[in-house]
Amino acid sequence: MFTVYGDKRSGNCYKIQLTCALLDLNYDWIDVDIMHGESQSAAFKQLSPAAKIPIVKFADGRVLSESNAICNFLAYDSPLYPVDKFTQAAIQQWQFYEQYSHEPNIAVARFIKLYQGLPDNRQAEYENKVVGSYKALEVMEKALQQMPFFAGENLTTADISLFAYTHKADEGGISLADFPNVEAWIERVQSSPNFVTMDY
Repeated sequence: MFTVYGDKRSGNCYKIQLTCALLDLNYDWIDVDIMHGESQSAAFKQLSPAAKIPIVKFADGRVLSESNAICNFLAYDSPLYPVDKFTQAAIQQWQFYEQYSHEPNIAVARFIKLYQGLPDNRQAEYENKVVGSYKALEVMEKALQQMPFFAGENLTTADISLFAYTHKADEGGISLADFPNVEAWIERVQSSPNFVTMDY
C-alpha cells in the first residue's frame, strides 16, 4: 500500500490515478490544494523538498516525486512499462517530450484559463502557450499516423503521460478538431479496461 499526495484537477496527478486504475493497484489519496498554498507548507516540504505534486509515499517511508517517474516505477514489468530496454527508451523519449514540449504549453494554457480565469496580465503568455500547444499536437498527430500508441502497438505509460493533459486541452481553449489521429488515440485510451476518468 502507498499514499498519493495530489490535486485531482492536475493532469500530472491524474497520471498516477490512471496508472493505478489500469494496473488495479490500491492506494490512499491525500488532497493537496496548490491554489491555497498547501504544497508550500513546512510539513509538505519535508516530504517534497521541491514543493511539487504529485508525490507517492510508500509504507517503508520512501518518497518518490515527478509524475512520469512514479508511473514508470508503479508499472515496471507490466504491459504498461515492459522490461525490454528499447521499449523503455521509446516510452521515456515521449515522456521527455511531454515534459519539455507538450506539458509546458498545453498544461500551462489550461492552468491560466481554468485555474486563473485568463487574467489580463497573462493574456500574451496564454496566446504563446496556445501556439506552442498546436505545435506539440502536430508532432503527436504525425507520430500516430504510424502506430496506434506512442511506443508501438500497445498502451504504455508514454500514452498515460501524454493523455492526461491532451484529453483536457479544450479546458485551455485548445481544439483537437484538426487532429483526427489524436482524437482516435484518445478514444483508444479511454476504451482500455479499468480506465477511469479525471474527476474533480
